[in-house]
Amino acid sequence: MVVADLHVHTTNSDGQLTLPELPAAAERAGVETVAVTDHDRLHPELSGPVTTHEGLTIVHGIELRVETATQRVDLLGYGVERTEELTALIDRLQTDRIDRARRIVERVEDRLDVELAVEYEPGVGRPHIARAIAESSAPYDYRGAFDELIGDDGPCYVPREIPSVSAGRERLADACALVGLAHPLRYDDPASALELTADLDAVERHYPYGRSVDPAPVERAIERHDLLATGGSDAHDDQLGRAGLTAEQFGPVRARL
Repeated sequence: MVVADLHVHTTNSDGQLTLPELPAAAERAGVETVAVTDHDRLHPELSGPVTTHEGLTIVHGIELRVETATQRVDLLGYGVERTEELTALIDRLQTDRIDRARRIVERVEDRLDVELAVEYEPGVGRPHIARAIAESSAPYDYRGAFDELIGDDGPCYVPREIPSVSAGRERLADACALVGLAHPLRYDDPASALELTADLDAVERHYPYGRSVDPAPVERAIERHDLLATGGSDAHDDQLGRAGLTAEQFGPVRARL
């Protein structure tokens, strides 16, 4: 039984749950511990690395997109203590996110002759824009907005700033109790992504890929680099606990937080 879901997003980035709504969602799923890992952003309502809210243990985390020589991957930081360096990086990334969102929206509005209701605030990203497109008079649903307009190859796509893997890893290592690789089998080149774990503390072993995967490469990396195995649902909705850790699996992770 999953008792720790260590990969959850809130409305602080592109999730649907607010922080006060997490305890009820976790209780429904039988989850006792949740890691809040919003994209490129720390949660302003979490004051410490690990806190308790209405009986739910919440680990303050972050999911940081970084760039390697060949692809982009996501790092998960757990047990965050805010540092000046990490805060400065996040502030810069959020400023870039807001500017990027404005430019994407301008392109969509010009192309489709519609007006999109998008709030330009920290945490804004393409999911918010896709929802706005789906709710507008444009002939696209959420998925179609990505596929036809704002996806990486779309006519309205605008790139954003992505820190290097070395810079991102360094900032997280200074601020977090643990730094791990997120969903290693989701990347175009899982083997090269897993090579990064030689310089990390953990890897996301349990993840709902939505397809059959071979976990053997992840298991080998765990053994080779003496990594902690983490896991989580990557929930952007209110369905927690679809993947995560049992009480026995969570013990070694909890001891490091």
